[in-house]
Amino acid sequence: MTQLGKFERYLIEEFFDDYRSGVLSQRTFTRRVAFITGSMAAASAAMLLVGCTPTEVPRSTDPMPTPEPSPTSAAGTAGSGAVPGAKSPLSVPEGAPGLTTTSVQFPSGGASVSAYLARPGQEGRAPAVLICHENRGLTPHIEDVARRFAKEGYAALALDLLSREGGTAGMDRDGVPGALTQAGAQRHVADFAAALEYLQAQDFVDGGRVAMTGYCFGGGITWQAATELDGLKATAAFYGPAPDLAKVPDIKAAVFGVYAELDQRITGPMPALKDALAASGVVHQLTVYPGVDHAFHNDTGDRYNEAQATAAWNDTLAWFGRHL
Repeated sequence: MTQLGKFERYLIEEFFDDYRSGVLSQRTFTRRVAFITGSMAAASAAMLLVGCTPTEVPRSTDPMPTPEPSPTSAAGTAGSGAVPGAKSPLSVPEGAPGLTTTSVQFPSGGASVSAYLARPGQEGRAPAVLICHENRGLTPHIEDVARRFAKEGYAALALDLLSREGGTAGMDRDGVPGALTQAGAQRHVADFAAALEYLQAQDFVDGGRVAMTGYCFGGGITWQAATELDGLKATAAFYGPAPDLAKVPDIKAAVFGVYAELDQRITGPMPALKDALAASGVVHQLTVYPGVDHAFHNDTGDRYNEAQATAAWNDTLAWFGRHL
């Protein structure tokens, strides 16, 4: 392999950072890269491209990893109560009073896409938010985030971008990032376009007030969707790779970017995006949160920081409140 696509490189570099910091074992790092590239030989080449030393690179003669069942559930957790591993005081367990949650399906590109819907229990049309998950797929944490938005008065729809592959819950955890990159960003954006249409057709949604948010990989998809989906009024991308700067003038939504001070892989190139947004007249705010690293909002992860995650959450709500 001599070239990597944008999201392939993004994920491999992220996993390399996690491996070097001790978040991932060498075995897990290797398995995830192999699933992304399709073979151990390609994984070896890709790992060298992102800076792995020869002693860290697997032998190209090693077999492809075999799938392992996922030990965790994802979509369809109704009645499960507390979110596994959740540390945030903002966490909203399944079954919380005043909310309605369900799994829904809608058509997209000749297929059926599954999503987790959380919304306020009261009658009337509410603003809505589309949620793009991390490279882990649709997990209980992302469903929790949907309920947090519902508690704030939004109809929140969290897609499972691996619905065509049978859904996140039935997949090998290390294989999920590879399946997402193989599907391609354009398929994911098209699924969000279909999700936008689905929401706008619901009698409990104010179809003119729809936002989108995403985390890590999902932040990148959120940026790309902002360049393509005119129906979005606001977006909030959490530490995601920037869109093609040539497409920035196509953005119609008011965009908010969440960045981590220590995440130089994503925060370092941010000024170029900021300049492009300003030059194009796009309403925007890009905020760097101090003392935290990539994925600091995920309260089920090792890099969670309660103070800055809460600040980013409140800033997101304020942004949506101003622009929806």
